[in-house]
Amino acid sequence: MTNELPDLATFDGVLFDLDGVLTPTAEVHMHAWQTMFTELFTAWGIEPPYTEEDYFIHLDGKQRYDGVASLLRSRDVEIPWGDPSDPPTADTVCGIGNRKNEVFARVLRSEGIAPYPGSLALIEQLRAAGTPIGVVSSSKNADEVLRAAGIRDFFPVVMDGVVAERERLRSKPAPDMFAEGARMLGVDPARSAAVEDAHSGVASAAAAGFALVVGVDRGAGAQALLDLGATLVVDDLAAFVR
Repeated sequence: MTNELPDLATFDGVLFDLDGVLTPTAEVHMHAWQTMFTELFTAWGIEPPYTEEDYFIHLDGKQRYDGVASLLRSRDVEIPWGDPSDPPTADTVCGIGNRKNEVFARVLRSEGIAPYPGSLALIEQLRAAGTPIGVVSSSKNADEVLRAAGIRDFFPVVMDGVVAERERLRSKPAPDMFAEGARMLGVDPARSAAVEDAHSGVASAAAAGFALVVGVDRGAGAQALLDLGATLVVDDLAAFVR
């Protein structure tokens, strides 16, 4: 226990990002993106090659198709947007995004997923205290990941990429997704906390006016998270368990 950290149960509600905050699915996403883009860049002769930095700058925390467009734009590549129904073989933004999702789903099914122990302990503590909690994730796989991890029942509200597309909400770092998550949970951001590990997610929660924005440094860099609006940064949510 760290005495300097606030008690999250004292806030009206707490909204958690999923990948990299509750579950280590960020690692699966990173692997899937790297595999898919390395093959694509080689086939198309795109330079410079894909790097881990590309993930944190262009993909982490964003809705899938926005991430694809951002990364391709960084290499001065413009292709048609296409439609979410595009097959994974289509050379469109949506087709490439769907191609990556096939890799992700295959890994998730074959290897499964478990929540971070510290994150599980914290959400159990908050549920016992009666604090409303929800998930705000850019992923369209959020429901499947939560069920695979055995924690879906903790969250009455899951504001994910499916809802964002249906409601035409802007991707993180815009405030839309966290603002909508707070509305769905029935809490005021100004009296609530948000927990994020991605650059875009921290910026989104800060822009939505959350009273506390907790950055979880899983590789994005503590100072970068603070610069983008995190109130404080921890290495693991076990730090909040009392």
